Amino acid sequence: MDKIKNLDRTKIVTFAVIFIAALIAALILLNIFVPKKTDELAAQQRQRSQAVTVRVTPVSTGTIERSVIINGEILARNQVTIFPTVGGRLAEMRVGIGDRVSRGSIVAMVDPSRPGEVYSRSPVISTVSGTVLNAPFSIGDTVTTQSGVYIVGDLSYLLVETHVPERFVASVRQGMRAVLWFEAIPGERFNAEVTEVNPVIDPVTRTLRIRLRFLNPDARIRAGMFATISLVTNRKVDIPVIQRTSVISTYGSWIVFVVDEDNIARRREVTLGIENEDFVEVLSGVTLEENVVSAGQNFLTDGDPVRIVD
Repeated sequence: MDKIKNLDRTKIVTFAVIFIAALIAALILLNIFVPKKTDELAAQQRQRSQAVTVRVTPVSTGTIERSVIINGEILARNQVTIFPTVGGRLAEMRVGIGDRVSRGSIVAMVDPSRPGEVYSRSPVISTVSGTVLNAPFSIGDTVTTQSGVYIVGDLSYLLVETHVPERFVASVRQGMRAVLWFEAIPGERFNAEVTEVNPVIDPVTRTLRIRLRFLNPDARIRAGMFATISLVTNRKVDIPVIQRTSVISTYGSWIVFVVDEDNIARRREVTLGIENEDFVEVLSGVTLEENVVSAGQNFLTDGDPVRIVD
């Protein structure tokens, strides 16, 4: 009987030892895996709370035009100065500013008489048909054969004359397009194209004279008006473009941040082409449809988590 009791006691002790060992093993396993999962969850929460808020714009294709802003003056075609054939006193002026004249018509009379010598009046004849644009002399003035009595021009066809700075001369050619606007006609734009390019640069001003014609003439545009001209010097179509605000200049190179599928910002060095006020051409570094950070990129480093907002 005592042997049976001792055997039962031994079994109970053995079972207790095994149970305690199992419990200790379970606690050890919990200490190993549960904190690890907790740490991972905490890390994810920290990552979400530390994510930088950004706005992204996909790389897309577009058209970029590079322009130079210059000033110009509206001129009449065939603007000609009318000179007398003899010198003397301007005795008669038959037309005034704004009047129409015909080629061969008499526009003024000059009296070449001198004290003690009387001569017949000599007519001043217009050499072109057009409108009188300027009449700098008055009756009674003394004129010579070098005095321009009238300036006559053809107002039915207006030109724009301007001067392009030397650094843009290599891009200038006939057929280039331009957009013009006037203070006298606010809120409207007029299209023009280059029709004449002077082959020589002015040695004093270091500019190149060009002339343009209007593609959409308007009766409100008058000779002598002052125009602001946006001359397109370079144009590219269907090229990869990104917003200028996306690009960061650092240590002589250009970088952008691209957001991957895990919402992680990746630093990319890019090569840029031509640009305008809003967009810039991308020659290398990103591909079409990649999401480029366009706002908030100044707070990013490579590998940072981000939160995208519209």
